[in-house]
Amino acid sequence: MKNSILKNRLYLYLTEFFAGMSVMAVELGASRLLAPYFSSSQIVWTIIIGTIMIAMALGNLYGGKAADKDPNPDKLYGRIIIAALWIAAIPVVGKYIIIGISALLIFTVNSNFLIIAGFVACMVIFVFPLFLLGTVTPSLVKFSVDSLDDSGSVVGKLNASNTIGSIIGTFVPTFISIPAVGTSITFLIFAGILLLLAVIYFVSTRGNFTGARRVPISIVIFLICCLLGHNNSFAFWQSNLTYEGESIYNYLQVYENDREVVLSTNVLFGVQSVYLKDKGLTGMYYDYAMAAPYMAGVKEKDRLDILILGNGTGTYATQCERYFNNTSIKGVEIDEKITKLARKYFELPEDVEVTTYDGRAYLNVISEKYDVIMVDAYQDITIPFQMSTVEFFTMVKEHLKDEGVMVVNMNMHSGAEGNINEYLADTISEVFDQVCTVDVSGSTNRELFASDNADMLQTYRLNVALEQDGDLTAMMGRIGDHLETYEAGGHIMTDDKAPVELLGMRVIDELIQNEVSYYKTIYQEKGIRGLIDLL
Repeated sequence: MKNSILKNRLYLYLTEFFAGMSVMAVELGASRLLAPYFSSSQIVWTIIIGTIMIAMALGNLYGGKAADKDPNPDKLYGRIIIAALWIAAIPVVGKYIIIGISALLIFTVNSNFLIIAGFVACMVIFVFPLFLLGTVTPSLVKFSVDSLDDSGSVVGKLNASNTIGSIIGTFVPTFISIPAVGTSITFLIFAGILLLLAVIYFVSTRGNFTGARRVPISIVIFLICCLLGHNNSFAFWQSNLTYEGESIYNYLQVYENDREVVLSTNVLFGVQSVYLKDKGLTGMYYDYAMAAPYMAGVKEKDRLDILILGNGTGTYATQCERYFNNTSIKGVEIDEKITKLARKYFELPEDVEVTTYDGRAYLNVISEKYDVIMVDAYQDITIPFQMSTVEFFTMVKEHLKDEGVMVVNMNMHSGAEGNINEYLADTISEVFDQVCTVDVSGSTNRELFASDNADMLQTYRLNVALEQDGDLTAMMGRIGDHLETYEAGGHIMTDDKAPVELLGMRVIDELIQNEVSYYKTIYQEKGIRGLIDLL
């Protein structure tokens, strides 16, 4: 072995360690890069893991053959430099590639858009650098095994180094770098580690003029990527955001105008929470969900206890406090950073206690019962399966008072048979005696109300009649006119079987096709030029 630095196997183990660490860091970064455009569902994770496994398998095959054919460490560390620079370029061009791929596919794909677009984006952005990192292990085995006598021990140590690096590369981005500095800088950090590893090798190689020339060029390219890619903005077309950042769980975006403050998470074009500065009705599903307190007798009781699972920035809590003076409200929100944004930008009332916890896990550890439990943890395709099953809704029922009401915000209304809302409503009907629904005007949301109180709707009408706020009375009247008793079917979801991601994907496909059908027609009739003229 011509290079003295490789005579010490410690450097080989370090190479394996940092390669394994970087692979996992890129995998986790990939999920955050894709989440604002394709959500963070199990489907997206499956695509990421699948493409990365493809890349690593191909890299292992190629690396083994290349090492047998030409066992030159210069080529391995050259590949590491290329992988490092590619990873460093992801923050610079990755989001534009995703948007470009989506724009092309949206006019040619009729179904499974999320799967196809996510898979193509992963293949284009992530497969090549991880393919190169996949060549590390077989190459290092070739360089480090001197004889068959110690081959097992050496290979074991290399694999252990890779595994330990992978473990650290799993925890550091999730709990440290992504929440602290964002996805973009996380990519740059791990790209820098790989580049440093290769630079040390080439600098230590005396007389390797080809390698020496690579070092300054690589450093310059990396610095350019740092300069252009350090901004963690995913919504690059927006320049007026009040806040943009990331938490352990979500990409977060806050924007405001003279009328409202809005929170979007993960999918850039959705609205998860809204705060009205003029303190009126929102015109959104929060107003519809306020029918639940009337169904629970808010005007007849001295105090109404409300629990919100999926509190977000507290729109529902804020509206309930504005319009009812006898409520005691608790919220549960898994993302602590969203709660901090709620206090800072959305004027979440200080007397609303918010617990940072998973909604179902929270129900597992409390004994209190409530008049109203609001389930608002469903977000585009990322419906948590553990909060969509018979077992979960049974748990909710156990935490309701005798005449208590559960309200569920279902945000993917579809007319297709066997859609996600039908599954949710059928499952809830398996648990509760009384279930009724109302579609939210002007949106894809549907509100579902469930109770074991046979007089739920009568209680609703009696309490609305006691309301003195004119706007709220009018809103409740419109809701009452459109409330429908739900006729249950047989689509039941359990902890064992709850295909929420696939069901949600069908609705997303349907919504996408409806939205782009007009533009598809223009494209088919007039081509790209027609679309450009239209825009």
